[in-house]
Amino acid sequence: MASEHSMGMTSEQPMAMAGEQSMEAPAMQPHMDGGGQLYMQTNEIDNAIVHYRRAENGALEEVDRVSTGGAGSGVFKPTSGQESAPNAFEGAASVILSPDRRSLFATNGGDNSVSSFAVGEDGRLTLLDVCATGNPVEGRSGTAKSVAYAPETSTLYVLHSFGPEHLRLISVGEDGKLTARPERYTVNTHDKPDRISTMVVLAPSGRYVLVGTTFDEPASANPDGSAILWVPRAGRGPGGPLKSIASNAPDPDGLAVFPVREDGSLGSATFYDANGGSPFFIAFLHHRPDTFVVGEAVGDGCVLGTIDDDGKVEIGPLVKIDTSAGLPTELCWLSISPDDQFVYATNFGYSYLSSFKINGKGLELAADPASPRVAGDGTFRALNNTVSSGPSDSWLTPDGAYLYQIYGNASKLVGYATQADGSLEEVTSADIPYNSPQGLAGF
Repeated sequence: MASEHSMGMTSEQPMAMAGEQSMEAPAMQPHMDGGGQLYMQTNEIDNAIVHYRRAENGALEEVDRVSTGGAGSGVFKPTSGQESAPNAFEGAASVILSPDRRSLFATNGGDNSVSSFAVGEDGRLTLLDVCATGNPVEGRSGTAKSVAYAPETSTLYVLHSFGPEHLRLISVGEDGKLTARPERYTVNTHDKPDRISTMVVLAPSGRYVLVGTTFDEPASANPDGSAILWVPRAGRGPGGPLKSIASNAPDPDGLAVFPVREDGSLGSATFYDANGGSPFFIAFLHHRPDTFVVGEAVGDGCVLGTIDDDGKVEIGPLVKIDTSAGLPTELCWLSISPDDQFVYATNFGYSYLSSFKINGKGLELAADPASPRVAGDGTFRALNNTVSSGPSDSWLTPDGAYLYQIYGNASKLVGYATQADGSLEEVTSADIPYNSPQGLAGF
């Protein structure tokens, strides 16, 4: 159901932007990948994009590292204040490709800027421009961390962890030059002025922008470095009843939907019940453009949702993974197979992936776990207090043959071959910087 809260700029009728996608899903062809390119940002203080070449057998070869011209946060985690932890910005989609694969965009979370690159025929990158989002950096690091691109209006939507100006807009010129726009939007509500957002997604129709959230107020850290999820209720002292700071737990307003106007600006947000705590990641299906999956970080599972032409969202039942290793699982990042049959979900707290089968209009577990646990160096604890390697962004090849997964605390990028039952078999790995890397995109 929609919340009464509605914030942002004055609403107008959204504009239809993208054409309908084909509804016929091609069959997956496991392990027939012809190779290609893969990109990841280091998120180091001197931020860079690592360019990998993918071989036909899934193996990775680092081609080069290209400076973004901007700053990352390094190992520091501004969302919790931890000196060193993976997944610095509690977010996703910090590196994206344009639909025509000629441009790559990346956020620079340290200084709140965005970089644009030209993508050559051989996949090599050329830096074209760097543009500040317009949000000032407060403290040790900024928090620009997720980006979506609307080619019809040449508009970038840049999401920040902290508000009130969570969403800023940047125009992209034909030469790749970037120009900051004045518009700004929030996912705060009147009773939640300090929310932390996670990911911005443009619906395939081009008519709506969706934003996920993780916390209704900033998290602080325990002495052991783990984040604090439960806090005293307002007006109650220590020892009194606690409340969760996770969004959508229980208030039904964790998923924000903005209509898109003709010029790429946004109307007022409507907030929906995501049917689970901390609706972190939003992934649309490839061949059902009105249908999406949400990974619920504190809900410990996934839901299948739909959005109609009027922007109304309907969310199905939550399907949980095995939570016996502790709560929350922090199931966050998702990759969807090209035939819309499988969802691969990254469990930040458990250090492995689980998979779901899309069965008609619902979800069911396929392989849980879908991959072996990857150990970190023993220094990082997740919200459930288990020692974690902090897996974050993943990317699935366009034919569904190989999935790549960042394990920041293990300093590894692992490549898996997908199996017919939804499980994953490791076939390659590459060394990456410690704790800081974010974002994966490829073709």
